[in-house]
Amino acid sequence: MMLPFSTEKKETKNSKKRTTQAPQCCTLRECRIPGLTLKIFHCAMPIALQPSSIWACLKDIVRADVHGYPERLQPKMMLRKIECLVNLGRLQEARQTITDLESSLAAKPTLVPSSHQILQRNLHHLKMKIQEKESLPETFPAALTRAFEDMALGEENKEISGASLSVSLHMDPLKGRHLVATKDILPGELLVKEDAFVSVLNPGEMPPLHHGLETKWDTRVTNGDLYCHRCLKHTLATVPCGGCSYARYCSQECMQEAWECYHSTECPLGGLLLVLGVFCHVALRMTLLTRFEDVDRVVRMLCDETGHRDTCLPENKNPVKTFRYTDQRESEENSKIGEPPVPGCNVNGKYESNYNAVFSLLPHTEKHSPEHRFICAISVSALCRPLKTASMQAQTMSSKWKAVSPGLCADLTTWGLAMLRHMLQLQCNAQAITSIQHTGSEESIVTNSRQVRLATGIFPVVSLLNHSCSPNTSVSFTGTVATIRAAQHIRKGQEIVHCYGPHQSRMGVAERQQKLRSQYFFDCSCPACHTETLRAAVEPRWEAFCCNACSALMQGNDVLSCSNESCRESVSRAHLASRLQDLQQQVCEAQKLLRNGKLVEQAVQQLLGCREAAESFLSAEHTMVGEIEDGLAQAHAALGDWRKSAAHIQKSVHVVEARHGPSSVEIGHELFKLAQVLFNGLAVPEALSAIWKAEKILLVHCGPESPEVQELREMKSCLLDLSIPVGPSV
Repeated sequence: MMLPFSTEKKETKNSKKRTTQAPQCCTLRECRIPGLTLKIFHCAMPIALQPSSIWACLKDIVRADVHGYPERLQPKMMLRKIECLVNLGRLQEARQTITDLESSLAAKPTLVPSSHQILQRNLHHLKMKIQEKESLPETFPAALTRAFEDMALGEENKEISGASLSVSLHMDPLKGRHLVATKDILPGELLVKEDAFVSVLNPGEMPPLHHGLETKWDTRVTNGDLYCHRCLKHTLATVPCGGCSYARYCSQECMQEAWECYHSTECPLGGLLLVLGVFCHVALRMTLLTRFEDVDRVVRMLCDETGHRDTCLPENKNPVKTFRYTDQRESEENSKIGEPPVPGCNVNGKYESNYNAVFSLLPHTEKHSPEHRFICAISVSALCRPLKTASMQAQTMSSKWKAVSPGLCADLTTWGLAMLRHMLQLQCNAQAITSIQHTGSEESIVTNSRQVRLATGIFPVVSLLNHSCSPNTSVSFTGTVATIRAAQHIRKGQEIVHCYGPHQSRMGVAERQQKLRSQYFFDCSCPACHTETLRAAVEPRWEAFCCNACSALMQGNDVLSCSNESCRESVSRAHLASRLQDLQQQVCEAQKLLRNGKLVEQAVQQLLGCREAAESFLSAEHTMVGEIEDGLAQAHAALGDWRKSAAHIQKSVHVVEARHGPSSVEIGHELFKLAQVLFNGLAVPEALSAIWKAEKILLVHCGPESPEVQELREMKSCLLDLSIPVGPSV
């Protein structure tokens, strides 16, 4: 449940989004935030246009003009251009555009009289606005700076690119490469900020198509329609590739750069890549970005990995001597330092986010199942066939075409070997890049929100972090950039770890161990697993049943007995599990009523019945109890009853805190929702208290640039500035 803040007087949707750790089965490295289902807007402050949106609008206008926008509609387009220039503070250009528009209207009057009068009225309004702005000091550059400000890491780490000076790279026979704190690190400190070496947008789920007389066209929207296929920027005005129907970009510049780097090769393979899957696409793009300008070096690395230099090397070439000489030279330099060489580092000992680091990521070839290796090999073979055809075509084309398709010049055998290695690497090293998507009708103030896997990327520096089921870091995403912050106090010399997916607050130790073993090929021995193994018989509170007679916790395996010695109550686990399943179905039905929008009162009654049933056999901290309270908060918010909505969120906060801890990102989001409801109810002291608590936690996990933190600050500023008497609490 989420309550993003909006500063718009009219109840509309705020388009701000944040990317952060997200839930999914253990197929990629990712974590989660709690369910997001509520979104409230209610404030009397005017909304301001975002500079990024204005620039996007100007680019759209330029593209429309280049591609022959209808002449009869051009006056409206020029009017919009003037509005953008005025909002950007480019007043001289705005005046010149007004002059051009007036000259065009005088020379070729294409508008009907009524439209002409409206246009003149709008022009007069813009002229007055320009005069007002010219009489005021220029304020936009500061606003532009704030809109695009980005937190830097400070002085560069000479050992690891994109990392702060607070971390260093170590090598251990058991742990492998890992990061260690060089000093005491405070919660919220920025440790790593890395742009993906490669990222590929996931196609996304296609909503079901409802057939009917009114449905003549398939207008369903997926991730590919809303996000740039290169930088993952959210945009509603995509620039499509001219050669295929899939690739779309946020700007002409992004499209051109993608074409020059990789899309010139991928363009005719779009359908095949969709069939083969994202991992195959990522493997191909990694090789395309490398361009294989030094084919011999890649061959040497591949042959050294397999141990079959003689069978791997191309004919008429003998790079073995050079390879051995380079190895010997690097070994001599490393021996001077007194430390063994760390895989992925250059001759100077620096680990950079480049192909050398990507190549050094472990493929675990011998640990993959034969079936998986076979599927990977078949997929690469299916890609190599059209690549071979394209390579032969490129040899007969002009030098200009070859210049924009350097990857086609690589030896195809080398290309296939490299792609196969990368596909095997991805199971343990691929990172899910996530985003929050909101859905719901425009009329409703309550919308559904969910975490989605936006793209799959490779981050060589992030991959250095080992796993812990109770990590001391938090990972978030902004476009293709991954940011790692300290989630708690980290002592000097302590290892810096993050969660690959199975977290102690979401899975039991047995399930976590099984998932990590099947995907990452190791047995986790982190402190959380060690502690839980010692007390494996104790069921976590968020999954525990309680006694119907005295409300004490139930204990046991197949037959549960009351933990209260004076109570003789006992019941079978199967019976309680069946009751829990029935309760889950009833809650799902109530949520459907909420989504309907017109049956909120009915949903409230059903949820109240569910809560009464839950209290009879579930612990007060059970996850299902939190979901019921969440649904009741959503329902009362939709009805405008902020007092009751806040009361239910406070109970949900108690459940989330019991499961995830008082300083977790999950409790930060829950307090953020509470602050939204209290803000809407104008409960000033309580709202300010919730805002302060939420801001303190989210600053640690998400940083000051996150939309949630910025909105919390906007709410706080609004409450402090409003000259209203403090009313009763909600």
